[in-house]
Amino acid sequence: MEETAIFAGGCFWCMVQPFEDQPGIKKVLSGYTGGHVANPTYEQVSTHTTGHTEAVEIKFDPEKISYKALVELYWQQTDPTDAMGQFQDRGDSYRPVIFVQNDEQRQIAEASKQALQESERFSDPIVTTIEDAKPFYVAEEEHQEFYKKNPARYAIEEMGGREKFINENWK
Repeated sequence: MEETAIFAGGCFWCMVQPFEDQPGIKKVLSGYTGGHVANPTYEQVSTHTTGHTEAVEIKFDPEKISYKALVELYWQQTDPTDAMGQFQDRGDSYRPVIFVQNDEQRQIAEASKQALQESERFSDPIVTTIEDAKPFYVAEEEHQEFYKKNPARYAIEEMGGREKFINENWK
């Protein structure tokens, strides 16, 4: 059995590794979703004119890891109070979104978002959106498992504030 979760949380390079290491994860792909251009390229999405956001598509075994656990892990990779991007990555193509596949995922995501808001972990409102999944277009091969292929460049991306924010707000 296999299910799919799709999360957008800024640069997709930085969203692969935290999920890939979890038990029950079969595959994590970087790609684009939510927009109006079929089969977009990285260059097209970078222009912020396609409506797409960078995201990860996670194939998982729900017997080994629940969707709820993935949503909880998702929050811990993001700043859920920043609607205009994540960390150094600014603009619509980096906005935080949970793309849901069905009513069950929507209920889990909405309940999790409400619990996060009510926890008062953040003084600002939780602005991450929950939207119906749209076609997911797998990014070019050079963007897959970027952290393994380009560790030096990945380290530079991570210096953009994500790791510091996670350590200050989620650890």
